[in-house]
Amino acid sequence: MSTPVRIPADVEREDTVLAGLTARQLLLLSGAGILLYAFYTATRTVVPLVVFLVAAVPLGGAAVLLALGRRDGVPLDQLLRAAIRQNIAPRYRIAAPEGIQPAPGWLAARAVPADDPEQAPGKVAPAPLRLPAEAVAETGVIDLGRDGMAIVAVCSTVNFALRTPAEQESLTAAFGRYLHSLTAPVQILVRAERLDVSAQITELQTYAPHLPHPALEHAALEHAEYLTQLRESSNLLRRQVLLIAREPLRTAGPADPYTAGPKAALRRRAGKRQTDPDDAARRSAEARLMRRIEEAVELLGPVGITVTPLDAGQATAVLAAACNPDSLLPPSSHLAGTHDVITTTPPDEDDTAMDSFQTTHWGEES
Repeated sequence: MSTPVRIPADVEREDTVLAGLTARQLLLLSGAGILLYAFYTATRTVVPLVVFLVAAVPLGGAAVLLALGRRDGVPLDQLLRAAIRQNIAPRYRIAAPEGIQPAPGWLAARAVPADDPEQAPGKVAPAPLRLPAEAVAETGVIDLGRDGMAIVAVCSTVNFALRTPAEQESLTAAFGRYLHSLTAPVQILVRAERLDVSAQITELQTYAPHLPHPALEHAALEHAEYLTQLRESSNLLRRQVLLIAREPLRTAGPADPYTAGPKAALRRRAGKRQTDPDDAARRSAEARLMRRIEEAVELLGPVGITVTPLDAGQATAVLAAACNPDSLLPPSSHLAGTHDVITTTPPDEDDTAMDSFQTTHWGEES
């Protein structure tokens, strides 16, 4: 009979090695102790013990603080490393996949940094902006370069609390079956974004006078006023559940068993680090992603969860919203993809709906 094992709620918690300390904490404390002992051994004949303690106690306290301290759940040594990386990183990044081109001489001579006018021109050098996503295909598959391919699907939600115990059991079992069917990692992202109800308010105010009954018009205008007050008095948010599947770029190995040993695999892996994956590997990864999304649709559909993969415009909008979370632009399929050519301005939806409404209303009167 199997023995149950307790799993902590914080699955990302580091394992302790000795005396309740993790390997990272032991490494920091032991490294600081070794350095202080080496410094004491080298200076004990020329520096009094009191002077050494005056210099060693602050250094030891800083090492203990870095090893054991936390801020907002993040270790202080990781915050310090992130601060150093942020300080040495370029301040100005531009979208230049072809590389940074030198500015013309007449422009470089007149350039003055906006943050420090007294700084000499030419001290601020832009750096190329490197994003994880390189392109978005027409099918919505995101190209991550050497890191593989990814696809994003939006999932509907179900109210678990309002279900009966039997229905809750079936929902849990269905979700468990989906988790057991996974052969590669997936990410379930619950994102909150600002909600703009200006379009709904404008639509209600525009169509209210054309409603067939005065009571309906009054109700529509009252609802528009309620939405206006709600927008002005609170910060409206909407939640969206996204299912992200990711696939690495796999290449087929040799068919000869004598050349498929561990050393041969290591040589092939080292050689392929310098070459880009071919189109066949990308098509294979894209096919695997599509198959995984289809499996999610089939397994989660019977319990009322609708899984809809995003197209190129919606996936691009989600990536743009991740880079600019304060934007009011929601994910929409009306946005152009990365490779789409924009030739004309699309008609306004309000004008099209209004023309249809007037045509229908005129046909009823005649």
